[in-house]
Amino acid sequence: MNVTIFGGSQPKEGSPAYAEAMQLGKLLAGAGHAVLTGGYMGTMEAVSRGAHEAGGHVIGVTCEDIENWRKVGANPWVKEERRKKTLFDRLGALINGCDAAIALPGGPGTLAEISLMWNLMIVESIHRRPLILVGSGWQSVLDQVFNQQGSYTPQHQRDLLQFAPDIETAVKMLNKER
Repeated sequence: MNVTIFGGSQPKEGSPAYAEAMQLGKLLAGAGHAVLTGGYMGTMEAVSRGAHEAGGHVIGVTCEDIENWRKVGANPWVKEERRKKTLFDRLGALINGCDAAIALPGGPGTLAEISLMWNLMIVESIHRRPLILVGSGWQSVLDQVFNQQGSYTPQHQRDLLQFAPDIETAVKMLNKER
């Protein structure tokens, strides 16, 4: 499968979050999956590096909008760069190019990626596919949404999200989808 990984750009090499993302890339490549990331630093770099070191295929989806905002290029572990003009085009490529997605911890960009993919599945603009959110943070955030805004999100829409406590569980969940 082509597996998109969403996650923050903040983790640095040597941090627990970077190590976890790197291990996720290794686990996915070891299971025969290609990874798609935003192609830059942080989680994207770590997943790309882990997948590359495990012999996997690494696709980085980059865009002019981000590079005009922050002078950065694709990380060195990207083997196939899919360059887009806008951030919207980039998000579409990450979502439409995958058979499944896993979201690691992150900030507003990661939340936007999760929300967009989830909503596209809700309105059936894209076919349903695994969208696995890793860690207690996403579970807590979405629980708050469901508790405070519950009537706006019926159970069949909530069921499109899967929660995993850690990356190992996320990969096991993903491999059951094959």
